[in-house]
Amino acid sequence: MSFRLSQRDKAIIAFINQFRAVDRDSLVELFFKQLKSPVNACNSVMVRLYRLGVIERTQQYSPTVYLPVDAKIKKNSQKILHFLSILDVYKQMCTYSVPKNVIVEDKPTGQKGGIEPDLFCIFKGSPFWIEIQRNQYSEQKMQTKINLYEGFFFSDEWKALYWQPEDRSAIFPSVILITPVRYAVHSEHIRIIQVASIHELMEKYKSSAKQQRDGKPRTSASSGGIKINLT
Repeated sequence: MSFRLSQRDKAIIAFINQFRAVDRDSLVELFFKQLKSPVNACNSVMVRLYRLGVIERTQQYSPTVYLPVDAKIKKNSQKILHFLSILDVYKQMCTYSVPKNVIVEDKPTGQKGGIEPDLFCIFKGSPFWIEIQRNQYSEQKMQTKINLYEGFFFSDEWKALYWQPEDRSAIFPSVILITPVRYAVHSEHIRIIQVASIHELMEKYKSSAKQQRDGKPRTSASSGGIKINLT
């Protein structure tokens, strides 16, 4: 069946497999926006791929959401909204720079009960673990989550992760909490950034960079300043 697939077909299938749930409009934005009739072109391609049996779909949502053929989530599962929120964060990043080494639902410890960020990526030269909080949690639960990251930091296992640079010292990723709520969490060892969106992150960076150009003191990461490579 592979001979019937174009390079774009293969890229779309790989993207759906990577992000687990991808809505039609996101596919239009990422793969078809340069065409004269992007929505019609996308619909035509996705119907063909569905009929070929290389993707699944659910019409519980509008527009249609596409899933991997071996998806282990029900077509009406709330988990789909979780994956779509991860996709939305990725798309926001793409408006500034396409992230590299993207891992959806990363499990860097390889063990159940370890840290399980919703997304890992290298964005504008800096590594990030991203936690997307669609629901509000207690301060204690959020601090427990941060404590897991600290535990992994002290394990030193992160220094051997495949994406670490070969020509310089290993880097522990900054932890971004995408949340409309600000939690009183803290760490003496890892950088925690709380923002409502990637757009807010970039606005904070621009504000921090302007302060540096104007010769004003830099704020610390814990108080909202961004001390990461976002150039």
